[in-house]
Amino acid sequence: METGQLTIRKTNNLTKNSNLELSIQVSLNGLSFSTLDRTNNTITKIKHLNFKKKQTPFYLLNKLKEALENDYILDLAFNKVLVIHHNQLSTLVPKELFNENAIADYLKFNAKILQTDFITYDEISVNNSVNVYVPYININNFIFENFGEFTYKHASTLLIENILKDQVEDSNSKMIVNVCYDRFDLLVVKNKKLELYNSFEYQTKKDFLYYILFTAEQLKLDPETFQLELIGDIKQDDDLYAIVYKYIRHVNFGNRLGSFNYREDKPISSYSDYTLLKSF
Repeated sequence: METGQLTIRKTNNLTKNSNLELSIQVSLNGLSFSTLDRTNNTITKIKHLNFKKKQTPFYLLNKLKEALENDYILDLAFNKVLVIHHNQLSTLVPKELFNENAIADYLKFNAKILQTDFITYDEISVNNSVNVYVPYININNFIFENFGEFTYKHASTLLIENILKDQVEDSNSKMIVNVCYDRFDLLVVKNKKLELYNSFEYQTKKDFLYYILFTAEQLKLDPETFQLELIGDIKQDDDLYAIVYKYIRHVNFGNRLGSFNYREDKPISSYSDYTLLKSF
């Protein structure tokens, strides 16, 4: 089954005559959405809803319905709709080793999946790999019922695609950390190639530091020399930044390299909302 193709009843708000695009990022820790007007390359809305603790897919769906209704998103017509699933139910497989008939086998060794889970995949051409994952199917069904045909991807797909595309040739390994709610994605890249991708949940700043230093140790990266680049929900006056800067010599913030105009809400920084805004 191809990404974005769901065989359920269709009540369609999607129209090719519209210049509006919608991206929605969902996780059990919160949701975000943004709308783009392609006519003038303007982000017309950015909204975030962070939950105080990890919730259920049912709770997530109800909060998504409320948010879209309160902002009149359900009343608008869109040319494109993308749903970004952000969870830890994913794994990367080299394309030459991928077998669609064994898709569940790739996940069962590193994620807790149920027999009833729907499993799909994204192809990542820039990395010649396949990202196998479990999307929130109740979210997909709701979006299809309200907007018709749409596309969905895993957040790590967008992250890997865009991080690798924006890199320059460098024989030194660089670590990129994308902070989101109470979890973060970690990538290590070298010479425009992905050396490692992983995702971690954390509760304290010490947890945050531990996973970064443990990864560095496993890859034999010297905290005195390797580059750590931070993106997402983190600022220079955060405790998270303070603790990594104490133990890692070269820490800097990334850049989303976007060229959008903004009508209402603006991103907190040039490196926040990375996957959401890079999805357009």
